[in-house]
Amino acid sequence: MNDIVISVRNLVKKFGDFVANDNLSFEVYSGEIFGFLGANGAGKTTALRILSGLSSPTSGEVMVAGYDAKKEPEKIKKNIGYMCQKFSLYEDLTVKENTMLYGGIYGMSLPLIKKRTAELMEKLNFSDYENKLISDLPLGMKQKLAFSVAVLHEPKIVFLDEPTGGVDPVTRRQFWEMIYEAASRGITVFVTTHYMDEAEYCDRISIMSDGKIVALDTPANLKKQYNAETVEEVFIKIARPDSPPSPLKGG
Repeated sequence: MNDIVISVRNLVKKFGDFVANDNLSFEVYSGEIFGFLGANGAGKTTALRILSGLSSPTSGEVMVAGYDAKKEPEKIKKNIGYMCQKFSLYEDLTVKENTMLYGGIYGMSLPLIKKRTAELMEKLNFSDYENKLISDLPLGMKQKLAFSVAVLHEPKIVFLDEPTGGVDPVTRRQFWEMIYEAASRGITVFVTTHYMDEAEYCDRISIMSDGKIVALDTPANLKKQYNAETVEEVFIKIARPDSPPSPLKGG
């Protein structure tokens, strides 16, 4: 069994009387692609913010990359990558300026930043774009770059919050090839998505509903358990048992 890189025990997060995360417990392993699913308001984003050191749990134990989310959030931030739905790139900087900036934020040495930036430009076929502003790039290119920048420092874990929203199916598939490649290098990928076909690509998935984790297993095991052909069917049976099949949105 691979090493545990995320350990969550009895996580509770409250906002006043509202319980956003209700007694969550799960583990994520080194090099695993872990899908975190749930409808709008299920509590995914709240949990993601806690795991990435941006918010503190009300109670429970949360360990990420060996650090306590309550006591050592800054150490967690140094050992993870993060890509949010709205992108983490600066629109008014060029492609190369963004990679240099984030390399510095992640504490990399200048020679290493330059080396990784050159490798990245070649790998993405971005050599003709390195001096272009981010605002001038197509959406798909922005997302590929945002992911690449998030793992520039080879973090133990990268958190992806609905990373493929709004892009075409071909670009989504290319993005997932990048995810597989990162996982093959031992980077743990923790991804939220509202595309149920993408959940099929994950090693394991958890499904949240009303602040609780209501299912957690491999896609194959969940489909077998719920007598379903797809993860979307599983999701509907669990999270929306009274709803007819329909396009799903996340949150």
